[in-house]
Amino acid sequence: MTKVLVLHGYSQNGIVFSKRIGALRKECKGVEFVFADAPHVLKPADFVWNQERADEGGPSAEVQASEPVDEDPSLTPRAWWKPNPERTLAIGIQESVASLKELLQQNRFDGVFGFSQGASFAAVLSALLEKPHVHPQFLVNGEPVHPPFKFCLAVAGFKLQDPFCDPLWEGGYSTPTLHVVGQTDVVVSEARSRTLAEVSNNFRLEEHLGGHFVPSKGPWRKFLAAYLKDPEGQHASPGAAETGASPSAPASAANSNPASRCETPTVPGGSAQTMKL
Repeated sequence: MTKVLVLHGYSQNGIVFSKRIGALRKECKGVEFVFADAPHVLKPADFVWNQERADEGGPSAEVQASEPVDEDPSLTPRAWWKPNPERTLAIGIQESVASLKELLQQNRFDGVFGFSQGASFAAVLSALLEKPHVHPQFLVNGEPVHPPFKFCLAVAGFKLQDPFCDPLWEGGYSTPTLHVVGQTDVVVSEARSRTLAEVSNNFRLEEHLGGHFVPSKGPWRKFLAAYLKDPEGQHASPGAAETGASPSAPASAANSNPASRCETPTVPGGSAQTMKL
């Protein structure tokens, strides 16, 4: 049984995100999802929407008008941090790290799966488990609370800018990471998602034709389920089904075409696979 820590997006919570990916969960037989709740509860003032920030990844775009803020505790909107207006600080990130410390002590997760802000936090945790001594408060009796994850699935993520993360991004992180990007995402643009891939030393990047959500069409469900069960497997890109092209295995530099291409990360010695269809 593969055990996966799941981190929801800004303004969501574990229950809400669990429902959002219900079709994927049904596809993932043999996978146990553990949905964590962020510690910071959001208030109406946190949902002020500024359209000019849409392409910058303004997190308030994730809130859904149909989700009451206070009426139902199961719908309580939460966040792993609140950004400052310049998006150079992640206010509350250290509290979120502390909130997951006990969960990581009590469980052994194979990997982590995050969406949007949760995807960024998933990468932060992946890097932190590789470099736990960078932040000693994350240690217990001088030892890491959890071994490094075997994989990280980041959907609509972005590179978090905050002094807490600077030493984590230095030299990149090596946990194998699958980045999933929406070509029409106006909340976290493709360009912004690629900033997270740039600090991943070992990654694959897949694009879908939609916007700010976890793709749920049949080929994507099967692909993501296969990846979660076997992150080291050579799984055919699901994007081919969206465009009507023939399914293909991950591209390589020696076998590329206009419909798919291979990219390398900025960190020397890393490996990457990017499918653009």
